[in-house]
Amino acid sequence: MMNSKMKQLLTALAISTAVVAAPVSSVQAAEKAASTVEQGKKLATSRSKGNCLACHMMGDGAMPGNIGPALIAMKLRYPDKQKLFDKVWGTPESQTVPNSMMPPFGEHGILSDDEISKIVDYIYTL
Repeated sequence: MMNSKMKQLLTALAISTAVVAAPVSSVQAAEKAASTVEQGKKLATSRSKGNCLACHMMGDGAMPGNIGPALIAMKLRYPDKQKLFDKVWGTPESQTVPNSMMPPFGEHGILSDDEISKIVDYIYTL
């Protein structure tokens, strides 16, 4: 009898722990995603890295350039996030604008793939 009560108690404890732990991991995932977006914003606005503001109006960036298009409604313009990554990376297939002044950031080693992914995550929020 005591063993069955103990098993019920341990089972209830295990279930309640699993229920409580699930939201914590989803909160951590959301915080990680927000952190990635913030890192992408820093890279995109950094003069020594992405420097997207030199050519594009974007978000709350100060003193944007006007060589490139404004970075707004990016989810609508690039429903496939990989195509936006390819555009920033600089694959020849993604260069739909002939004689574009946008440098191929990945191809030329200006930014790493991880840095480009973070910038794309940020730009996707615009």
